[in-house]
Amino acid sequence: MFQHTQAAALGEPVHEALAPFRVESPIEVHALLRLLRDTSTQVVLSAAGGSTLVAELWSLDVTRQRLNFTADDNNPVLQTLVDADEAVAVAYLDSVKLQFDLHDLLLVRAVNSCAMQSAMPAVVYRFQRRSAYRVRTLERHSPSARLRHPAIPDMRLALRVLDVSIGGCALLVPADVPSLEPGLSLHGVQIELDADTRFTATLQLQHMSSINSRAQGLRAGCEWRMQDRESERALQRYIDQTQKRRRMLSLD
Repeated sequence: MFQHTQAAALGEPVHEALAPFRVESPIEVHALLRLLRDTSTQVVLSAAGGSTLVAELWSLDVTRQRLNFTADDNNPVLQTLVDADEAVAVAYLDSVKLQFDLHDLLLVRAVNSCAMQSAMPAVVYRFQRRSAYRVRTLERHSPSARLRHPAIPDMRLALRVLDVSIGGCALLVPADVPSLEPGLSLHGVQIELDADTRFTATLQLQHMSSINSRAQGLRAGCEWRMQDRESERALQRYIDQTQKRRRMLSLD
């Protein structure tokens, strides 16, 4: 299944079961964090109680063992995270999900900027994000996801579905659509993959990424939520049939 966007439970007794995914070497931990910083990858920060903030890793100080994340001083969630003094960070690098704990949170303010600082994690968990078979949709069927923009309810969107798996899907978000933030739940999304595969689902937005230099828009990686059994069966049939059709096309 597609790995969940929420932080995986890392405490006992599952701690040892996750040992194969644990990165503890300081050199490897620092390399993964630098990659997050250098690629300006969005990081979802979550605290107990459900407070969630999307930020970027701005800098890391290996000598002082501190991380600095971008922060909007006007965002009320920022102070909630700092007051909690700990959070879980989740980020995606291609097909890999990274997760690590943050402790000793504090705000660092300058004249024209603000950052959230934390202790550098001693451990990073590295999960393979895609284990479900994923198929590209057939363009001739104009597969689409219809929904209201979560921040602008009067704005109706019809987004092209790029690919699907039993665990999630990817949507093409045009450049002129107001931004969507990772971590959002998109409710009442009407999915139409072809004439025989239509259902309504909740999607959890996991990440936004560029497709290529020519594409006028972003790829939104989503996870299915709250699907009924009939919808799951319809989706599985669509995946199986699309896989067979693509095999036949490759033989022509």
